[in-house]
Amino acid sequence: MNERFVLSEVPEAKEIYMIAGWRQWADAGNVSSGLPKYLIEKLGARKIGTIRSDGFYLFQTPVSQFLFRPRFKFEEGYRKEVTTYQNDVYYWGGDQRGLLIFLGDEPHMNVERYAEAFFDLAKALNVKRIAAVGGVYAMVPFDKHRTLSVTYAMPHMKEELAEYAVSFSNYEGGVSIGSYLEDRAEQVGQEYFAMYALVPAYDFSQFMQRDGVQPVSVENDYKAWYDILVRLNHMFKLGLDLTELAQKSAEIDAQLHEIIDKLARKFPHAPIKEWLAKLSADFVEMPFNKLDDVWEDALGEIFKDAE
Repeated sequence: MNERFVLSEVPEAKEIYMIAGWRQWADAGNVSSGLPKYLIEKLGARKIGTIRSDGFYLFQTPVSQFLFRPRFKFEEGYRKEVTTYQNDVYYWGGDQRGLLIFLGDEPHMNVERYAEAFFDLAKALNVKRIAAVGGVYAMVPFDKHRTLSVTYAMPHMKEELAEYAVSFSNYEGGVSIGSYLEDRAEQVGQEYFAMYALVPAYDFSQFMQRDGVQPVSVENDYKAWYDILVRLNHMFKLGLDLTELAQKSAEIDAQLHEIIDKLARKFPHAPIKEWLAKLSADFVEMPFNKLDDVWEDALGEIFKDAE
């Protein structure tokens, strides 16, 4: 028995990849938490393991007594629901190719030990490559393909990643767990990269000179989820059907168009649409289009495995 994690099975596919996300402070568009959860439910992936949560989470701090605590729901004095920190891994796939989906809670402390547990888990599951996903709010057009900013653990990965219509980050500052793990990944020889979508967020109060005007942002950025999965679908040869996400992406565009139209009507003197038009004109879109042949090949393998 491993002290760091528990596994109920070890998949035997010839190639196994992982998509990883976390419930964390930097989760624009719910990319890091929502995208993995969507995949788990969409694919019917089964839970096969968990990292033990001992020692990674705070119960309280002098600043906040309730922010970090587990959540209980009581009925007539008896606990009916308990929500605690989880770091679970799910599996979907066949004999040839498998996908692990990791969804965890960003640790508060002992991050080095958390990193060791994460990569020990990946090693035990024979993971070939790990893609961490996340989102960052930015002033980008909502009706364009999302810009994906990438960081990677090993220098040899850059050339291949450049083929996926991404930009390489020059960020300097504090990072979330998805980026932090890259240092440990290189130490243990695990191929690992983090892909962050720039999620639209606008503060129009600058044009209106009044309080109470709420910023406009995307809670679940399905367009970002789609643009990330288009690339990972191709890279990992998964054969995922992304039709539903494409439809949800179109719905996001329609909803935001409606929100912008309402704001423009409510504040006719504010140059909202003019500002967005300039933002769009100055934006360099980076779509990724390598789809059909890979999807057909991967679907053929999956159907063969199923038979």
